[in-house]
Parts: sequence; structure tokens; C-alpha cells
Amino acid sequence: MGAAGAPWLERSEREREERPSLAVRLLRLQPGQTVADIGAGSGYYTELLSKAVGSAGKVYATDIQPEMIRLLDERIRRRRLSNVQAILCTEADPRLPPESLDLALLVDVYHEFAQPQQMLRAIHRALKPGGRLVLIEYRKEDPAVPIREEHKMSIAEARAEVEPEGFAFDRVLNDLPWQHILIFRK
Repeated sequence: MGAAGAPWLERSEREREERPSLAVRLLRLQPGQTVADIGAGSGYYTELLSKAVGSAGKVYATDIQPEMIRLLDERIRRRRLSNVQAILCTEADPRLPPESLDLALLVDVYHEFAQPQQMLRAIHRALKPGGRLVLIEYRKEDPAVPIREEHKMSIAEARAEVEPEGFAFDRVLNDLPWQHILIFRK
């Protein structure tokens, strides 16, 4: 999604339709943890993560689009998110410090990657031992989810792509209306 699509990320009905606040609560983040919002867009989830890890925590918000980074920087300033750092990344590298992350979150992003294996390897390097990779993706298994098919992923598809890159499947949470939360561990 280009920066022109940012208003869709910020739509007022998003909380009702997708329940992002619940998604972040289900991640059971702790104050002081370091997390990354990869493909952060305008920073909707970034702000939720910032609150969840608190002032002692750190959030890296990455995106490949300079215009999204500009929107992220505006949000960081406007909301006074002192624990957030925006990072312009590449299609193959989120540019995150090695073994720095407790959790890497990708919300409706993984299926968009141009170089998924390279990106997974880079995320793997950035995670601490036992760190979590979390994909939130629209459920392909559910034809009632009102999203185009190319923007959905099944559990089987995610596992087939993520596990060969050094991740162990932990579990799936199906508490959200349209998406599943797929949790992997380094």
C-alpha cells in the first residue's frame, strides 16, 4: 500500500472491524521490551506498541516508503512517542540491530514482501534467542472476510514460508474478527 492509502489505515472503523487494541493485548508485551513494527505504514500499530512497552521499552517502526516514514515521524512528534524510532528499510532488510528484538510484528505485510526469504533471514538475525515473529494476516480460510484474496494468507501458507527460515511455529490465535495472529519463535 502506498502512502496514498494511509487514510484507510487510519479509518475510524478499524478498531471495530479489526480490533488492533485486542491484537496488541493478546501479544502480552511487557514494559521494557524491544519490538519492531515492520511495514509500519502510518504508525497505527506503532502507537499501540509504544504504549504497551512503556517508556522503558523501544519500538522500531520500519517501512520501505519515504512518505510513510514522513507520516510516522509526524505521528511520533504529534503523539510524543519518545520510545519510537522510524527506520527507512529496504525490500530485503528491515535495518534492525542484531539480537535486539523481543518481538517483530508484521500486520497485513508479509504477503506484500518482494523478497520474503531475505526479509525473514534479516528479522531472524534481529530477534533475540527465543524472540517472537508475529504475523497478523487476513484469514484466507474464511471466504466471508471482505478482503481481496491476494491480501489473505492461510496458516499453511505462512508456515510453509516462515518455518524453513529458522522459525518454529508456536501457535495461532483466532480472536480477531478477520485476521489470524500467527506466532513463531526464533
